[in-house]
Amino acid sequence: MEYAIGLILGLALASAAAIIGFDRDRAFYPTVLSVIASYYVLFAVMGASGRTLVAEIVVASVFFLLAVAGFKTTLWVVAAATVGHGVFDFAHHSFIDNPGVPHWWPGFCLAFDVSLGAFLAVRLLRQSIHPTRSQL
Repeated sequence: MEYAIGLILGLALASAAAIIGFDRDRAFYPTVLSVIASYYVLFAVMGASGRTLVAEIVVASVFFLLAVAGFKTTLWVVAAATVGHGVFDFAHHSFIDNPGVPHWWPGFCLAFDVSLGAFLAVRLLRQSIHPTRSQL
């Protein structure tokens, strides 16, 4: 069930952003990626050790830096990092033991992230969004 909900919410968010126009701003998808990456830090604060918190901050920082790099260069980096985060979520438990993570979260986040990243990739392929930073 968590996969279906993640897929539906990911596509709903991306579709709404496109229809409303939120994603006309280059910062939209990098901001969403930054927020997505921060949830494991929250879970570590809720139920894990200081060591786990540090590990989660390091991982979230990597995805934040990818969001910044994608914002500054090309949104293709953001699309790839969002899908990559979903894949990482699914294998997260193999690398970091974080008891604060709900048991349904990895499947939900995998589906959400992959659908959101794929939606962005389709928009970039269709050139509905300009992939590189425009010069003002």
